[in-house]
Amino acid sequence: MPKRPAGAADGSVSGAASGAAPRAAAGEPIDERAVRALAEQWYAALDRHAELTEVTRLLVDDGLELRFPEGTFRGHQGFARWYEAVCRRFFDERHSLVGVRCTAAGTGTLVEVRVDWQARRWQPPAARSEWLGFRAHQSWLVARGPDDGAPRIRTYVCHALEPMPGSAAL
Repeated sequence: MPKRPAGAADGSVSGAASGAAPRAAAGEPIDERAVRALAEQWYAALDRHAELTEVTRLLVDDGLELRFPEGTFRGHQGFARWYEAVCRRFFDERHSLVGVRCTAAGTGTLVEVRVDWQARRWQPPAARSEWLGFRAHQSWLVARGPDDGAPRIRTYVCHALEPMPGSAAL
């Protein structure tokens, strides 16, 4: 039987003990440390091809807009369509966070993200898979979730993908 973290008699665990960020009010600023933690959770979930429910916890639903090379997607339903397609297309993914720069923006935080993305892709009937490697230039708008005040991605824009030497074309 798995060990239960120390906590209340009912097994509940406080935010600090569970590793979750403490609750914050909706208008409270989101600092760079919290944004970096969100980005690391996001990319780790994408690399693992985590269950959809795990990944959507990192996104607001109402007002969510994601702009990827494959198109623009809105809300959790739009994200689910994109996520299913890329999980079937790419494997052995690895995202390495290169940089995060934050600027306060009203009730959220505008974030410039640089990430190195590497993956493999197999396109039938090819005998071998292809290696892909790109430096992605992105901007995010991060806002507090309405339910728990945790940082969530509201807007996600991939502006450019610079190929690494030796990468196959997307």
